[in-house]
Amino acid sequence: MALPSGATMNITIRLQYEKDHVSFSDIAAAIGKAGGDIVGIDVISSSKVHTVRDITVSALDTKQCDLIIAALKKIQGVKIIHVSDRTFWMHIGGKIETNSKFPIKTRDDLSRVYTPGVARVCKAIAEDPKKAYSLTIKRNTVAVISDGTAVLGLGNIGPYAAMPVMEGKAMLFKQFAGVDAFPICLDTKDTEEIIQIVKAIAPAFGGINLEDISAPHCFEIERRLKEELDIPVFHDDQHGTAVVLLAGLLNALKIVGKKLEDIKVVVTGIGAAGIACTKILLAAGVRNIIGVDRHGAIHRDEKYDNPYWQEYAQITNPDNEKGSLSEVIAGADVFIGVSAPGILKVDDVKKMAKDPIVFAMANPVPEIDPELAEPYVRVMATGRSDYPNQINNVLCFPGIFRGALDCRAKEINEEMKLAAAKAIASVVTDDELSETYIIPSVFNNKVVERVRQAVIEAAYRTGVARKDNIPLGGYSGEQR
Repeated sequence: MALPSGATMNITIRLQYEKDHVSFSDIAAAIGKAGGDIVGIDVISSSKVHTVRDITVSALDTKQCDLIIAALKKIQGVKIIHVSDRTFWMHIGGKIETNSKFPIKTRDDLSRVYTPGVARVCKAIAEDPKKAYSLTIKRNTVAVISDGTAVLGLGNIGPYAAMPVMEGKAMLFKQFAGVDAFPICLDTKDTEEIIQIVKAIAPAFGGINLEDISAPHCFEIERRLKEELDIPVFHDDQHGTAVVLLAGLLNALKIVGKKLEDIKVVVTGIGAAGIACTKILLAAGVRNIIGVDRHGAIHRDEKYDNPYWQEYAQITNPDNEKGSLSEVIAGADVFIGVSAPGILKVDDVKKMAKDPIVFAMANPVPEIDPELAEPYVRVMATGRSDYPNQINNVLCFPGIFRGALDCRAKEINEEMKLAAAKAIASVVTDDELSETYIIPSVFNNKVVERVRQAVIEAAYRTGVARKDNIPLGGYSGEQR
């Protein structure tokens, strides 16, 4: 599978070449002609006859890598020993592991962490289950749950293939917010079975992050788990996208001088993310949102078999507009795409209101090429890291869960999501704000703490926090 345009991959080619037949400049020229860029060279061994080198090459995709290798094979006197993909190196044996907080060096250590000493701790929790938060990993642990039915842009690839993504999510939780997350990929697509499994394992966790579960059964899974569990349940594909979208939009509107309540918004792709984005925008104060799918605008005169669309029709499109995307986008201030590549045309953008804002978030190929849109769009955002204004869920979920865990919230409600969006937006100061900088970098160290504080305050304000008031000056093991 080729990587998306703009992305790169590195391969390391170990080759041997005969000094009498070929020079390194010949090898470098062949790599360059095939489109590769040499980023590293290591001499492994050298003799009067042969030299063995590791050459690390950056290429656009696997197809280009194949062309580079084929070009090298054509050079007389060159022998390719092996080729390694550096991304695969990082995944060998998985990307995460568990570690003990205390070494077990003596019999006394053993008796404290395990039998017989551990029995006293077990009895204490049995007498008061709330003590699991202070005496086990529960207070700082999130289960990352997937059934592998909607993984990245790859679709239904199954639970085994979903594991690398869930491991990566666990790494992000740990690095950005100090949350211990564990990937759990379920070999079932049955809605009820998934619900029962997650409920059964919930005692070990302080929160549940649902990930890469396809619509529409993701809606029912999240709804039921939120109702039947007393810990936060958060479907990041829906709400993480929505929170970061709102953060970006709040800042984009500052640039164009428009208000939430006055704008017309068109959303394409009325699935999990599209519905969540719509609902958070309505909660934030947007009044005129029109959802568009492949059959056109969703409106109240149509009866939809999809119950979620039927509900959607009742809460959106106040003027009951009908027609295709090209028709209803006329006069729109904002386009939000969580749908498919290339569906927004330049002519559509030209029909939008003055200073249009476009969030084309389909990945890896956006709804419109940013270069094509640039002359006509005031603010442009995508889901990609190689363009400005990336709408990236990593800005959201670490801080939201850090806050929810720290105050032991029983849920993540709409107020907490709105607070998180405003917190993310606030990281970009008025002095920094520009058309190409409406959203902070995921590596901005202010993001997690700003989101955490906002989420905790909202949790106490709405009565879902269960821990006594905690200090807001920064998270630590003591506070957790």
